[in-house]
Amino acid sequence: MRETKTARIARMHDEYATLCQVIPAPRCALNFSSPLQLLIATVLSAQTTDKRVNTVTPELFSTYPTAAALAGANPAQVEEIIRPLGFFRSKTQHLIGLATALSERFDGEVPHTMDELTSLPGVGRKTANVVLGNAFGVPGFPVDTHVMRVTGRLRWRTDWRIAKSDPVKVEREITACFPPDEWTDLSHRLILFGRATCHARKPDCGHCPLADSCPSYEPAQS
Repeated sequence: MRETKTARIARMHDEYATLCQVIPAPRCALNFSSPLQLLIATVLSAQTTDKRVNTVTPELFSTYPTAAALAGANPAQVEEIIRPLGFFRSKTQHLIGLATALSERFDGEVPHTMDELTSLPGVGRKTANVVLGNAFGVPGFPVDTHVMRVTGRLRWRTDWRIAKSDPVKVEREITACFPPDEWTDLSHRLILFGRATCHARKPDCGHCPLADSCPSYEPAQS
C-alpha cells in the first residue's frame, strides 16, 4: 500500500523524535570560534572529513587571524599548511579569493544572509547554510551526502529513486515538514546518524534505531 503524504510526514516526525533521543546534543563537527573561522573550515571540508580539517585549522587560523591577513597571504605558505587535506592548491586559491572578497566588500566581516554569503566566491548554498545555522543562529539546513543518503533511504523525500537529486529541492522539501528552529539540528542529526549507522556502502541495519519504520531496512542474512 502506497504511503500517503500525511502518513509520511507523521513517520518523519516519529523517526526524528527517535533521532533526538539517540543524538540529544548535536553540534557542528568543525572547530571554530568565529564566523570567519567556520566559513573557512567549511570551504576546506569539501572532499575531506571534518576531523581532518580540524587538524590543520589551528595553525591556519593563528597564522591568518583576519580576512585581510588571509587575503594578503603567500599562497605557497597557505598550501603548506593545508596540504594534508588534498586539493590544497585549488583550496588555497578559493580561500584567498574568499578572503579578498570579504575584505573588499564586507570590511572583513562574514555576512549573515543567504544572498550575501552565496555571492562570495566558492560559497554555495550548503556552505552558507552551515554558517547561518552554526555561527549566526539563523535557520539553515545544509544538505550534504549524508543528508541526501539518509533522507533517501528513509523515503523522507519524493524523489528518492533519483540517483542525483537536486540538493536545493531536497532542502525545500524537508524543511517544509519541520519548523525553522529545528532545521540546523535536524541536519546535524541526519549527518551524525549517516556517519555512525546509515553508512554509504553497508548500513548497520542491525543496530539502527529506525529499523522498525525504515522502508529500506534489510535484516541481516543468517
